[in-house]
Amino acid sequence: MSDRELHCDNCEGVQTFEVPPCVDGHGADCPELVCTGCGTAVLIATFAFPAPRLADRRPARRPAPHRRAA
Repeated sequence: MSDRELHCDNCEGVQTFEVPPCVDGHGADCPELVCTGCGTAVLIATFAFPAPRLADRRPARRPAPHRRAA
């Protein structure tokens, strides 16, 4: 089992969290963790965000107004 120290909201402090036996076959990489103090389960999830493109943030240029001959 893998152990990590995280803040537990129920225990109101830093506690050791461990990976329970995983039936999904994740092993030590299981995203579920359980507080050893009170048994609260947490799920660790990661998200990947694409980097913003700076070229897309520039305001569009307006064309110059046309002049009419008199």
